[in-house]
Amino acid sequence: MSDGTDINALLRARLPAGAPLQIPPPCLLDMQGEPVAYVEGESLAMRFPVLARYQNPIGHMQGGFIVAALDNTLGPFSYLIAPPSVTTSLNAQYMRPVTPDMPHITCHARLVQRTRNQLFLAGEVHDDAARVLVMCQAVCQILPQKAG
Repeated sequence: MSDGTDINALLRARLPAGAPLQIPPPCLLDMQGEPVAYVEGESLAMRFPVLARYQNPIGHMQGGFIVAALDNTLGPFSYLIAPPSVTTSLNAQYMRPVTPDMPHITCHARLVQRTRNQLFLAGEVHDDAARVLVMCQAVCQILPQKAG
């Protein structure tokens, strides 16, 4: 990341002691996501390559892979805010296609509101020209911490 922040180290430090979690998870490794910007408690941006294996029949990035990239941004962000938490809903609106001429997409996660038990997050997918391609809203349930 450009500012030198190690997101994986931050995540490991915030997890409950002894939590049997793999950081980074295999799904993030498979999608080759890399953090590009993090603002403590406010936002996280991750970049993902647009790979040929993600194409739908007309050659655009398949919507499920776009949402997976968003989830691979929203999920770590939610853990940076309130570990552990799980996504309970994620709604996406596709505005422009992710085409094969785009080398990568950048997913942005932002905290909208935090309550005692939930996180309300917003996400966007941008291309290199900063155009919004996809928007989403997500709700994450904050899990109770187990007594040590």
